[in-house]
Amino acid sequence: MPTDEPSTDSIASREATDAGAATAELAHELRETVGRLVRRVRLEPGPPVPRMIVLGRLDRGGPASTSDLAAAERMRPQSMAQTVRDLEQAGLVSRRPDPDDGRRAFVELTVEGRELLRATRAQRETWLGEALDRELSARERRLLREALVLLGRVADS
Repeated sequence: MPTDEPSTDSIASREATDAGAATAELAHELRETVGRLVRRVRLEPGPPVPRMIVLGRLDRGGPASTSDLAAAERMRPQSMAQTVRDLEQAGLVSRRPDPDDGRRAFVELTVEGRELLRATRAQRETWLGEALDRELSARERRLLREALVLLGRVADS
């Protein structure tokens, strides 16, 4: 005898669809919010974004060739070469020959580049810390700290 109640299969299917839609909405909101936060932090004084990206990459990963930097940052090699030239002219990076391949050169941070990166990061982190203190309660800051563990897992996946 037919019944008006939904089957177990249709309930499970609807719940899965609802869960998928909720996850998609969460992903969208997370991307939008993280993007806004990154853009806001970048408004703080410092070198232009492409230069900061290269300085940060060299700081985290050590010396690298221009082509390796371009590939890692998904930039055109010509654009990366110009950014590296600009950084080199500013005294923020230097080049040294690759001991295994004389046609290649490694780009590395200079003392001045490392100091500029440290100062810029400190200034941006100061702004962010002040904003967290101003905008969030102690409980919200603890919750955010817990969420960082989860976001780290997603970022590392």
